[in-house]
Amino acid sequence: MGVLLEAVTLDDWREVVNNTKAMAKSGDPQARAWLAQYLMGRPAGNAPSPMTVVVQQLNGADPLVEKLAAPVIQRSKYPELQGKGAFGDNIRALIAAELAEKIRPPETIENLATARVCGPSAAE
Repeated sequence: MGVLLEAVTLDDWREVVNNTKAMAKSGDPQARAWLAQYLMGRPAGNAPSPMTVVVQQLNGADPLVEKLAAPVIQRSKYPELQGKGAFGDNIRALIAAELAEKIRPPETIENLATARVCGPSAAE
């Protein structure tokens, strides 16, 4: 990774991105796809296979209905865990406190033009 950072400067990368942006604006589908992947990310979900859809239809199952019904079913089955959300809120607070101790918050770069690579390769 250090060799890559030494070979490709932030100015080089900025030029690549600006050229790709220009290509995307002029209608290049690959440039648009590349920019979209980095700007918006890939979709998180996967589409079910056609066979899965057919099997669900034959069984009379509807995944959307199942997903929407699950929280209601859980609340009905376990009402003692639903005390105004206190149980879940306490768990979230404990996890957040533990993560805050172990993980340093990310630093942000306010001006990318003045950003410098830090680490052993930057001193050379």
